[in-house]
Amino acid sequence: MYSVKSINKLIGELSKLPGIGEKTAQRLAFYILKSPRESALSLGEAIKEVKDKVRYCSICNNITEEDPCRICRDEGRDRSTICVVEEPQDVFLIEKLGEFKGIYHVLGGAISPIKGINPEDIDIKKLLRRVREEKIKEVILATDPNAEGETTAIYIFKMLSPLKVKVTRLAHGLPAGGDLEFADEVTLSQALEGRREMHP
Repeated sequence: MYSVKSINKLIGELSKLPGIGEKTAQRLAFYILKSPRESALSLGEAIKEVKDKVRYCSICNNITEEDPCRICRDEGRDRSTICVVEEPQDVFLIEKLGEFKGIYHVLGGAISPIKGINPEDIDIKKLLRRVREEKIKEVILATDPNAEGETTAIYIFKMLSPLKVKVTRLAHGLPAGGDLEFADEVTLSQALEGRREMHP
């Protein structure tokens, strides 16, 4: 079977990306090969720049090039309301709506016993400390509406109960079992607007 070592290496690396199978990786590799040299090198430079410059905010765990992140530095944000999400891409989605004016806390995942992810493996301790120290009045649990997201929301709600803070959950306009990243803007906006308070 005919092969070219460098192309095979590129296909192998591309196929490691989520949602990219071998056939798609092969198409992408040949697209890159046919692209002008400047375009291909620009893609490589963009990947290198992300790995060199992007880090996690020391306050909220969102991704940033400056620490703390722009949202945490913004004095115009409502610092009494904190929106808890699983991953940094969830912050991007909610910010794209332009409606939420509070601050964020990125957990870095969700509780999933099947995957071996326990409460101590995601950043719940820092969230609890922030709620105590930053005079938070409302915690919006915007974890995904799937088993892991619901488990995480319930666990956090129980941990927050002694702190006497209002805890709300996104409304169920979001499809059960789905991820925030696949929700359209209208659905996500309605889910945020129609959030409901959690009770024991």
